[in-house]
Amino acid sequence: MPDAPDFRRLFDAVLSPLLILTPDFTIVEVNRAYLTATRTERSIVGRLIFDVFPDNPEDPSADGVANLRRSLETVATSGRTDTMALQRYDIPASEEGAFDERYWSPVNSPVLDAHGRVMYIIHRVEDVTEFVHLRRVEREQHRAAAEAQMRAEGMEIDLFVRAREIREVNEQLSRANADLDAAGRRLREEQRAKDRFIATLSHELRNPLAAATAATELLALDMPDGHPALSVLERQLGTLARMSNDLLDGTRAVTGRLELVCEPVDVRSVVDGACADIHGLFRHSGRSLDVRLPAEPLVVDGDRLRLAQVLTNLLSNALKYTRPGGHTEVDLVAEDGRARLTVRDDGIGFDPGQTEELFGVFMRAAPAGPDTPEGLGLGLSVVRTVVELHDGTITAYSDGPGKGASFTVALPTTDSEIPPPPRPVAARPAPHHMSVLIVEDNADLAATYRTLLERQGHHVTAVHTGGDALAAAHPFDVVLCDLGLPDIDGYAVARALRARPDGERLRLIAVSGFSQGTDRALSRAAGFDAHLTKPLPLTDLLDLLERPDGA
Repeated sequence: MPDAPDFRRLFDAVLSPLLILTPDFTIVEVNRAYLTATRTERSIVGRLIFDVFPDNPEDPSADGVANLRRSLETVATSGRTDTMALQRYDIPASEEGAFDERYWSPVNSPVLDAHGRVMYIIHRVEDVTEFVHLRRVEREQHRAAAEAQMRAEGMEIDLFVRAREIREVNEQLSRANADLDAAGRRLREEQRAKDRFIATLSHELRNPLAAATAATELLALDMPDGHPALSVLERQLGTLARMSNDLLDGTRAVTGRLELVCEPVDVRSVVDGACADIHGLFRHSGRSLDVRLPAEPLVVDGDRLRLAQVLTNLLSNALKYTRPGGHTEVDLVAEDGRARLTVRDDGIGFDPGQTEELFGVFMRAAPAGPDTPEGLGLGLSVVRTVVELHDGTITAYSDGPGKGASFTVALPTTDSEIPPPPRPVAARPAPHHMSVLIVEDNADLAATYRTLLERQGHHVTAVHTGGDALAAAHPFDVVLCDLGLPDIDGYAVARALRARPDGERLRLIAVSGFSQGTDRALSRAAGFDAHLTKPLPLTDLLDLLERPDGA
């Protein structure tokens, strides 16, 4: 069976000059014959046709633009083909401001969608300048009348034949692509709108979350004996922070913008660290967690943080869907040149026919209800994206509802050596009383950070704009700066502070809801020493302030 024809190649090979316009007369495609006839280049695509081809200002009787506009508007409103009379329409010459006299035979045809709406207008022309000149010669020289008539009739026949051929080709092309193009445009626009909404929502949640988290820590300092409400606030704010991160990572996973920073990594250390971080949650909820690791290193080329996120999401999933007293196992083995990591639990399980659905966006194993665990149903979708970005696979298995579940990740191993750990920096005690400038447009968050740091003995100044930060006269040791400020962004603030005579001794710390690898690279390039993500726990901030290098 022959291959399907390449309609784009056919379109470009057609001898008749063709131009494709949107209903607002913007050029979206053009074939070689048209570019040759009008002495233009493909840079005209994306521009209005009347901007590309204005009337000749030296010809006061020029009506090419008016006539063509009238024809195109007729097609756009009626959805019917409009054949124009032979038309003079001069084209710009190579010399600046000059025009060449040209005559054309234009036909404007609509391309309709399934609902009869005009999607595109095909503007087909034939350069009949020579024909017009011949007619002039006929009037001037009677002896050439017969020859000119024959040539005119031949051109008219040729125009008719070519028009019919082009019409047939475009009808086939339209039928093949119209539905697909329309659906694709709608889908892309809906996807872009959803991505923008989720990314904006996730980022905007970080400021109030950061303020509420800092306020909770301040309450904890005022209540050293504790209070039942504090533990509730801490747990629920932690849940909101995880949901915000899941929203952002889920959006990046779906749109293919999830970033990796790969290096040789011993998977054992990733498993050990992730399990240590979450082990307390298992004990606190009356569940057990067993971990089995191989004795020898198992190295993959991967992003340590993202691989830890894979295991943390799988363990969080097991924690959600096992009841108190339940048991979860983590097993890491080397098998056929791959690191095989399995997380197995004795929880609620799932219907085997539901396996592929588990990795969908906003999909959950348990139906909604009062006993359904918290979460957005994004964790497994992110897991699969991260694993596939590492050229790995993930599979899920269950014998059925109530019979537990297992998730197995397989990653290709590498012979690369693990880089040695960085040489330890000699510890240097931080000053007891640092001078700190907080640049944060959220007044609640700035005030709470200020109180928390003042409780630690630091001298703190808080401002809410980049301009106020640059106007602050006090010499500071540390500047905590938000990136999304109302006047100038945090990057500009950092560059300006670094450019000052004492700028090199400053420790600049970016505190932002933007935490992609590109965001961190931009903050480093602007002169920041560190990049922290909101909401920022007080312990993390104090730990950073106590480090001599600010890393």
